[in-house]
Amino acid sequence: MVQKKTPAVRGTGVREAAAQATRDSILKAATKVFARYGYDGGSIEKISSTAKTHDRMIYYYFGSKEGLFIAVLEGIYHRMDEAEATCAPDPQRPEEALRTVIRFKIAYYRRHPEFVTLLNTENLHKGKHVAKSEKATEYSSHAVDLIRDILEAGAAQGLFRDDLRPRDVYLLIVSAAYFFTSNRHTLSAFLGESLESDGAVDDWERFVTDSVLRVVRAEKSDKPGKVSV
Repeated sequence: MVQKKTPAVRGTGVREAAAQATRDSILKAATKVFARYGYDGGSIEKISSTAKTHDRMIYYYFGSKEGLFIAVLEGIYHRMDEAEATCAPDPQRPEEALRTVIRFKIAYYRRHPEFVTLLNTENLHKGKHVAKSEKATEYSSHAVDLIRDILEAGAAQGLFRDDLRPRDVYLLIVSAAYFFTSNRHTLSAFLGESLESDGAVDDWERFVTDSVLRVVRAEKSDKPGKVSV
């Protein structure tokens, strides 16, 4: 029996790599275009031109403009999820872990304005695109699970209240971090002081950290190990 030659396998691998490179290039271009022009203004033509590809390739890989936008949203959530995993707060040191999470959220939104811009765009559309994503809840569950681990460790050590909902603490952190970043330009004009300086951001981080810790800390109880409610 004549053995099959291996070049065909390598060729398949090359084609797969080229296809993935094209898909990645389209996603990268779409992220830039949607962040700049919004969903309505981010045309397929602008995206294909930025990606240096053809319109038909976008439809081939993503099916539609909406399919591409959903993939972009999944991509920005995925990258934040990966970045958050690298900061690796230790739940067994609950106060420091919460400080780490807060520091990460504020810094990440500031370093990735496209994340904020794209979510603002999707909120204008009432979340109808991301609601069709099968992966969105996967990424949010990771973040909430991390907060749950921290709160449970803190309660077990008698440091934190035991009646807190992880989702509520998560929302408290991300709302404070997100609102500050997404509205920094208008707030700076409204308040008459810049919120974009390193000092202003540091002050906000300290304030948010102090506020969150005040919310989660256990009240003193006469009974050891018992959290007052």
